[in-house]
Amino acid sequence: MSALGDFLYHLGSFSLPDCFYDINLFSTALRLILAVIFGGIIGLERGANRHPAGFRTHILVCVGAALAMLTNDYICQIYGSGDPARLGAQVITGVGFLGVGTILVTGRHKIKGLTTAAGLWASACLGLALGIGFYSGAVIAAALIFTSLALLPKVETYFYKRSKVIDLYIEIDSLDHFRAFTKYIRTLDTAFYNTHLSQSRPLTAGGIAFHLSMILPKNMTHSQAVDSFGQLEGVYLIEEI
Repeated sequence: MSALGDFLYHLGSFSLPDCFYDINLFSTALRLILAVIFGGIIGLERGANRHPAGFRTHILVCVGAALAMLTNDYICQIYGSGDPARLGAQVITGVGFLGVGTILVTGRHKIKGLTTAAGLWASACLGLALGIGFYSGAVIAAALIFTSLALLPKVETYFYKRSKVIDLYIEIDSLDHFRAFTKYIRTLDTAFYNTHLSQSRPLTAGGIAFHLSMILPKNMTHSQAVDSFGQLEGVYLIEEI
């Protein structure tokens, strides 16, 4: 613990020359270039996985946020008045509206784009840190944001696949088969905690679409549940959401 404490102490006491923090041509260019690099790194991960906001969007958000904070800092230094955090607060609010545009709710009530929206918001905060010259915080945050987006999904999938809670979207061709399906589910060592008919129109005329949330038996995995339920008579579409 002493070694970690010494590292954090030296990290906190580390400072760059004054030219990095004053508003001048060098520091302005440096902060905006770093915003391009860090925003681009985050955007590449999103774009490579075909998410709505990708490489250029994250760069623009990060650079715009950095420029807003630089402008705010410039006003305070040159004119000697103003609130250093005022424009930054407006940026965070504005990016919130931008993030909403990346969130989609599909016809099957599956929400998409939350992580991308969070990434845009984090990119804006990263740009604000760079704009005010908080270099150490920006570097650490960029590394953590990229790690969260690129590496942690594997950890998330590992634990989610071992969870006994499953959410399913199911379409069945008739009311009789729907009743047979629910009767079969009740014979298993499981428990429902949410089920409701979907507002989506089924692919087959006269069919029934519904959502099912349940706790799986101890000896059944997610993939086994999808395969087993999909083989029941009348089930023509089943997917985990």
